[in-house]
Amino acid sequence: MRKTRLGCLLMVLLALAACCTAPVLISAAAGQSGSQGGAVDAQAAGIPERMLAAYITGASQVTTYVPTCTGMRWQILAGIARVESDHATGHQIAANGDITPPITGPRLDGSGAGGNTSAIADTDGGLWDGDSTYERAVGPFQFLPETFRSYGKDGNGDGIISPHNADDAATSAAVYLCGKSRNLNEREELRAAIFVYNHSQAYVDDVLSGIDRYDTMGSTPAAPTGNAGVVIEAALAQQGIPYSWGGGGPSGPTTGICCSPGGQDGRTVLGFDCSGLTQYAYAKAGINLPRTAAEQAGSGQRIPASAGYGALQPGDLIFYGYDPTSDSTIHHVGIYLGDGQMINAPRPGKVVRIDPVDAMPDYAGGARPL
Repeated sequence: MRKTRLGCLLMVLLALAACCTAPVLISAAAGQSGSQGGAVDAQAAGIPERMLAAYITGASQVTTYVPTCTGMRWQILAGIARVESDHATGHQIAANGDITPPITGPRLDGSGAGGNTSAIADTDGGLWDGDSTYERAVGPFQFLPETFRSYGKDGNGDGIISPHNADDAATSAAVYLCGKSRNLNEREELRAAIFVYNHSQAYVDDVLSGIDRYDTMGSTPAAPTGNAGVVIEAALAQQGIPYSWGGGGPSGPTTGICCSPGGQDGRTVLGFDCSGLTQYAYAKAGINLPRTAAEQAGSGQRIPASAGYGALQPGDLIFYGYDPTSDSTIHHVGIYLGDGQMINAPRPGKVVRIDPVDAMPDYAGGARPL
């Protein structure tokens, strides 16, 4: 096997130790709970992992479209989707965020069924709602097709904008709630945003009750601006993509190689290993990283493990190795998000997700290529 195809395979210790094989303590794709260092448990929140990843992604991308919006966070999106679709419960959510079968609301024909009393004629030719006569709300955020056509965004970067994709829908909902410029940290502005979504004070109260509950479970730090923001946004958009041994690179997810110490045949999985993900994210900022985690430690300014986590800045590479003083023993790499958390492709059988930086015991410092 060529070295350039070995992904995060450690080139020492008989080449048997691998990127991302160390156990992680938190199994859910999640946000971080402030300074406590614990990741949000998707199961405890009652949210499917892939939907939680979409909410985090949507919140992180909103300032790309509404630069002056402040206070958008995953909890707001989760509060809306809880009421609108119960987080797509009963539907399958693919790694790329596509939801099947599609979620569609009652036919808005004015009949009173499902609570609708005003007829709304079709605007999308049945493209998203399967009805060419009347409208139906679509997707986990229950957009009217006409509204989604105005606010829809490509949340997962696949070139397709669909209300039936979790990332697209969450990013679009974030943009819609932000309006031209809202400060959603202000309670009254948050209430106003939710009221625009549905003109009912009872609805606003219901959504807020969910947001308040999710707020107790922690938040993700705001993405920085500049190249660090580009790197972080690119990585966050890959949440939910499967781990593939030897997979991924500057162009995105790919199939990998055979075989990981745990037996995964990456040739059967389209996705990223840890260093494939970092290569991809940094490529979006115009920076070409080497292929393996150990090699990436030589990129830019090296931050020694002895400096502690406090020396890291958002966008830095964060490493784990068997000997923190020897780069050749590094077996895992992630991207530091701030507030004690990172995004990474952890190991075979898992997906790209957010984890606390202390989820792995052998911290080996960081690097700052930016």
